[in-house]
This record gives sequence, C-alpha cells and structure tokens, in this order.
Amino acid sequence: MKIETSVALVTGANRGVGHHYVAHLLAQNAAKIYATARDPGTLRETVALDPQRVVPLAIDVTDTPMIAAAARRAHDVTLLINNAGALTFGGALDVSEAGLSRDMAVNNDGLREMTRAFTPVIEANGGGAVINMLTLLSLVSAPGFAGYNASKAAAWSMAMSLRAYLRPKGIRVINAFPAGIDTDMLAGVDAPKDSPAAVVRDVLAALLADQEDVYPASASNVFAAWRADQKAVEAAFAEMM
Repeated sequence: MKIETSVALVTGANRGVGHHYVAHLLAQNAAKIYATARDPGTLRETVALDPQRVVPLAIDVTDTPMIAAAARRAHDVTLLINNAGALTFGGALDVSEAGLSRDMAVNNDGLREMTRAFTPVIEANGGGAVINMLTLLSLVSAPGFAGYNASKAAAWSMAMSLRAYLRPKGIRVINAFPAGIDTDMLAGVDAPKDSPAAVVRDVLAALLADQEDVYPASASNVFAAWRADQKAVEAAFAEMM
C-alpha cells in the first residue's frame, strides 16, 4: 500500500506513538489524517503539525455509537491505525477487576469495534490496510502487567481472525509487536525503551514492503531470541516482577 495520497485514521493520536504516526504520515505525503482521541481538545499539538491535513476527531474506542458516528464522518479512510491502548499495573492474582476490564475493553474490544466499523469504509474506497499496535507481550508475559498481557494476547488472536475476513475485501492487516516504548504509558518503568519515532518508522516501512508482521526497533532481537528458545525468554520475562 502506498502512503502517499492515502487517508489515514489514527486512534490515540494526542501523544506518544499516535502523535508520531501523524508526523510520519505527513512526512510521507498522506492526503489527510484523522487524529483521534477521547477529548479532541488534547489534539492541539498534533493538529498543529499541519492544520490543513490533520483533522481532529473524537473517538473513545470503548464507545460503539461514537465509533459509528466517526465512521460516518471519516468516510474516505483507507488506512486505519489501531494505536489507542490501556495498561493497568498488577500481577495475575492482584490486578483489579476494573483495570483488567479496562485493558480488555480498550486493547482487544476496541481494536475489533474500530475494525468492524471501518471495514466497509475502507472497502468502499477501494481497499487499504489496518495496522494493529500489539506488543511483544502478546507472545510472552511480563508478570507485573497481567491484564495488559492478556488483553494484547487476545488482540493478537482477534487480529489474525480479522485478517482472514479482510483479505478478500482488499484490506491488509499488519500486526506490529514493539518492545517497550519511551512514552507516558511506561513512565517510571526502569527498562530499556525504544523511541516512538523508531517504532513508527519501522512499522510504516513494513506497510510499504507488504509485510504482515513487524517487530520494530529492538523488538526484532527479542523476537529472534523467542523463536530460538521460547522457554528461556519466558523465564527472563518472569523475572520482571
């Protein structure tokens, strides 16, 4: 898929990875970008990147009627980037019920509902692509993020199911599995982190290269180790209590 002349929609575009997606799409000459957040007022810096091409739009990915309204307005989308995410800290035996529900609602259900709403839009516009921002924790668990791990593993499974349905409609599904990223979500977590710019760069390169799965920045090294010895990587992650 070509980014040039595409019309993209990015969830969670008010900061971090989402903000960088908008910047990189602009640099690669996307025709229009719908930058979305629950509160459009938080999108000022993102819209300021190019007020002519960046359109602010209110979307809470847990609100199905709001998603449907956004799909009616953003009727020219050809590239959907499911970036919005939630992370609750807590182990498998002590994560709060509210936190677990929130992670699942945003990370799994939100991905599904956004894709459900925008599939007919993208198909009507001649096809395109959906990018899902998953994580290496879809594959291997970090014990302190039990709800996040579970929701992202579910999202991975859901995304693979969606791929089978969307391919005949001319819609590609690209699943991205980054490692830790230096954003507000992981503020205070003492661990190596990739820059949002490096992650976004690699994911968009995968889109252009027709790759289905991408392990951006340092994630490629972790994935290689996981393929070589899954149990060793599982044991290493288990020490991150």
